[in-house]
Amino acid sequence: MRDVIETERLVLRSLLEEDIEPLHRIQSDPIAMKYTVCIPSVEGTEKRFKAYAALEKQTGFSPWTILLRNDSKIIGWGGLGVDPFDPGWGVEVVYFFHPGQWGKGFGTELVGEALKQGFGKFDLPEINAFAHPQNAASIRVLEKNGFQFMAFRPTLNRNHYRLYRKDRPRPLPGKNPPDGRQP
Repeated sequence: MRDVIETERLVLRSLLEEDIEPLHRIQSDPIAMKYTVCIPSVEGTEKRFKAYAALEKQTGFSPWTILLRNDSKIIGWGGLGVDPFDPGWGVEVVYFFHPGQWGKGFGTELVGEALKQGFGKFDLPEINAFAHPQNAASIRVLEKNGFQFMAFRPTLNRNHYRLYRKDRPRPLPGKNPPDGRQP
């Protein structure tokens, strides 16, 4: 199991079996998941989280269970990952929070730590992110953390954002395929 990471207000740790049920309550909530994948069954949620966690053996990272530091309450899930169901987009930052925790800056705090880990510990050259065009809050989180809009990806119905590591040269224009997937 990875180390537990503490930020100013959050505890970020690897997925545990007992996290499935509280995370499913969020993942199955159509309001919480309005702009992303809503999974109605516990089994579907478990399959999704375990697929992400299994990739940790290959990449060294997977999204964390997010807890409040002051009371250890699970409030969401997120961090660095490679989508196990559509891995061609490369490393991306993903997240969701319980609606009762929206608007408190937790997304910005989580993404900031994910970037710190990704560019520092894992020496990644770039990190991607995707947000539905109507999800203004997620777009603000990404922009606050320095992500740049790349393009709207019709196959995903999402805006594609990318952040390059500052000390690495950016790829030349035209070197990425038109759909944004990694060559």
